[in-house]
Amino acid sequence: MPIYDFKCRECGKISEILLRNNNEAIRCANCGSSDLEKLISASCVIKNYSSTSGVTCCGKEERCEAPPCSTGNRCRRD
Repeated sequence: MPIYDFKCRECGKISEILLRNNNEAIRCANCGSSDLEKLISASCVIKNYSSTSGVTCCGKEERCEAPPCSTGNRCRRD
């Protein structure tokens, strides 16, 4: 039984909904509307390796405004 993400076109809330079959009537848990849009969601990816947490590609700890923060061997933020 797959779980899908739906966005309500009435209130804008995004909800995960378990569908038992394709003919099942679904409603927004927030407002009760049946005007829902099925969203495309990314697959779950499990990382089996460790990386340095909180460090960008140029070695800084703060996030870049427009990753990747470096091109070639030179950081664009410097």
